[in-house]
Amino acid sequence: MASVAEMYDVGWEEMRDKLRKWREDNYRNSEQIVDVGEELISEHASKLGDDIWIIYEQVMIAALDCSRDDLALTCLQELRKQFPDSHRVKRLTGMRLEALERYDEANKHYDAILQDDPTNTAARKRKISILKAQGKSTEAIRELNEYLEQFVGDQEAWHELSELYINEHDYGKAAFCLEELMMINPHNHLYCEQYAEVKYTQGGLENLELSRKYFAQALRLNNRNMRALFGLYMSASHIAASPKVSAKVKKDNMKYAAWAATQINRAYKVMSSWQPKYESIKIICHTCQMCCLFGHQTIVM
Repeated sequence: MASVAEMYDVGWEEMRDKLRKWREDNYRNSEQIVDVGEELISEHASKLGDDIWIIYEQVMIAALDCSRDDLALTCLQELRKQFPDSHRVKRLTGMRLEALERYDEANKHYDAILQDDPTNTAARKRKISILKAQGKSTEAIRELNEYLEQFVGDQEAWHELSELYINEHDYGKAAFCLEELMMINPHNHLYCEQYAEVKYTQGGLENLELSRKYFAQALRLNNRNMRALFGLYMSASHIAASPKVSAKVKKDNMKYAAWAATQINRAYKVMSSWQPKYESIKIICHTCQMCCLFGHQTIVM
């Protein structure tokens, strides 16, 4: 089988730079990282200087994603030799044990890290991830709440907690988590969209109106957010169909829904021009009850 360098006619410097770019952009394209990284460390390790250590870590994490324990172990052993007392390497050891579902052993590594450094947030998060992997949602929620009492500005933790509450169908608490996220980062259109989806799922006229407003805000922040556009259409349509609203509210929401429908049709016409033939697309969303809303509608392009 041809090597990556032969297939794409690239040298080791370009392969190294590609891995660096993926790290900086926080890409989780694990299969590509494994393909490029495995060849780079096996054929050109001596040329990489100090970059080799961060590449070992990057390739190891990608290898765990791809169930390549052989490669992960190779990278881990090299890191252990160079940094025998590093908390970061101990955490990587725990992550490998997690991938092998040896959760008790992994927890021992994280506990050892926390004993030396009680403020080590990465180790605490790994322990929570183990609870989630074991299906212990209640314990994971409790631990995340305790964590956030100390690290209230951690956006990743708030988002994870909102997802756990959604999985438990506790939409009120999920909405609270997303409100905290919007306060921390008000310009993130995804937080607005997800908050709107939760309010839509809760139902009721008041929540629908709030949902429509936040779908609209998500579109103001990113006018290419198709999920928000669909959400605006659905929330406005439901409000317009409600017998509890006044004639003016009904008229306004019919206008919002018509505008959203026009934008959706326009977007699909553009998309259809990029494809060799028309096909049906099933719209599926990831947030709980919203799958009932979008999951069974087929749009013909």
